[in-house]
Amino acid sequence: MLFRNRRSPERRRTRSPRPWRTRVAGLAAAPLALSLVQANVGNAAADRGAAEVAPRAAADVVRVAEFLAECPYTHRAPDDPIIFPGLPGASHMHSFFGNDTTNAHSDLASLEKGRTSCSPDTDLSSYWVPTLYDGDREVEPTGTTFYYLGEGVLDDVIRQIQPFPKGLRIVAGNAKATGPQDNTIARWSCLHAGHVDPSQDFVNCPAGTMLESYLDFPQCWNGTDLDSADHKSHMAYPVAGECPSTHPVPVPKLRQVLRYPVNGDPARFRLASGPGFTMHGDFFNVWPEEELAQRVRDCINAIVKCGFDGRP
Repeated sequence: MLFRNRRSPERRRTRSPRPWRTRVAGLAAAPLALSLVQANVGNAAADRGAAEVAPRAAADVVRVAEFLAECPYTHRAPDDPIIFPGLPGASHMHSFFGNDTTNAHSDLASLEKGRTSCSPDTDLSSYWVPTLYDGDREVEPTGTTFYYLGEGVLDDVIRQIQPFPKGLRIVAGNAKATGPQDNTIARWSCLHAGHVDPSQDFVNCPAGTMLESYLDFPQCWNGTDLDSADHKSHMAYPVAGECPSTHPVPVPKLRQVLRYPVNGDPARFRLASGPGFTMHGDFFNVWPEEELAQRVRDCINAIVKCGFDGRP
C-alpha cells in the first residue's frame, strides 16, 4: 500500500514544501497516536485482567454452609437456667461459655444485658456443658468453637434454613445415659491424632495431643415453642436429609467443639454428670436478630463458608 501511493521524484520536486508547523504537528501527533494505542492496549489488558481475577475470587469461596463463634470459658457454677430455672445449686457443676452473666435465674432479658466472651462480640448467647474432671481437678477447654452449619440436610433444605428465634433454648446429648448406646450424638476424639477412633466415651489420647468433644444439636424446630416440658420435644433431628412434618422449620445445626488440654489414660476422666457418654450441651439463643439473619442468609442459605464476622 505504501509503495502504490508513492509519488515520482519529479512530482515531489515540483510540489511546494509543507510549512514547518505542519511537519512539527505531524511529529507531535505521532507520540499522541502511539499513546492512544498504548492506552487502548493497556485498557484491554486491564479488562482481561479483571476478567481473570473475577473467576479466581469466586473460586476462593468455599462451598460449605457455615459460620462460627469462638466463645472462651467464662465461669463455673452448679446452675442450669433451662433444666432448673430459678434454682441455684440444683444442678451438677457446669462450665459456661459466652454470656458471662449466666446463672440459675437467667432469662432472655437478663442475658441481653450481659457481656460476652464470644468473637463476634455481638453473640450474647449462653452455652454450657458439664464440667470435666481429671481426678479431682476441674479442667476447662482451651478451644471453644461453636459452628453454625447447614450440613445434615439436602441442599434445597439448606436454602430454606431460618434463623433461630430469639430466646430459643436447645439441649443436646443425654445427661442420664447409662451406656454409649444411649448417646450417639456426642463423641470424643483426639486433636492431631486421627488414628485414634472416635468414641461416645473418653478415648486415650497420646502425649502431645488434646482430648476433643463434639456435640451436634438438633436442627428442626416445631415453629411454635421456644422450649418444652422435657426441653427437647420442640426440636428434632432431620430424617433422610429433611425435617419431619412435626418439626417443619429447618434452623442451623449448632456443632459444639471443645478441646481440653489433657491426654492419656481415660480412666482418670469424668464429667460432672458421669462417664464420657453423659456429655450434653445447652444453648440459650441471644443473638441479635439482624446479625443472625444476615449470617444465615449470606453464609448458610448461600452455602458459603464464613468466619467470625459472618463474611466469606
